[in-house]
Amino acid sequence: MSKLKLSFRIEKQFTAPVSRERLRKAVALTLSHAVIDKAVELGLVIASDKTVRDLNRKYRKIDSTTDVLAFALTEATAKGTRTFAAPPDNTIHLGEIIISYPRAKRQAEEQKHSIERELALLVAHGVLHLLGYDHIQAKDAKKMRDLEARVLDKIENTG
Repeated sequence: MSKLKLSFRIEKQFTAPVSRERLRKAVALTLSHAVIDKAVELGLVIASDKTVRDLNRKYRKIDSTTDVLAFALTEATAKGTRTFAAPPDNTIHLGEIIISYPRAKRQAEEQKHSIERELALLVAHGVLHLLGYDHIQAKDAKKMRDLEARVLDKIENTG
């Protein structure tokens, strides 16, 4: 498993219901299932719909909220990451994942599962995007869904 340096920013109103340990586990398992064995660093933000909408508008020119945004700091492909120069500490700085907690909560209710499961799914989805996975083509979407399902199964079967 890769060495993981994870920084959190959780907006104050969401601090109590969010388990940092469970989010860390979702990141680590996603990296493991994607066969990333290098030291990586990324940031994870749990935010409001407004924050996510503002970021979506500013960076993607889409004036609406979404469940998860992933901002990569490396040029990534599903086969690995490419950086212009190796950082001095040999840690790959993947980027930032921003999750809308209210949106995740609504989706969990719609899907009739826990908010913890939905957050883990969104974390896995965001990490895979940082690694270069996408879901534009059907075969790529299936590959992402399969990896996300494996991560969720592992989290739920190990606690």
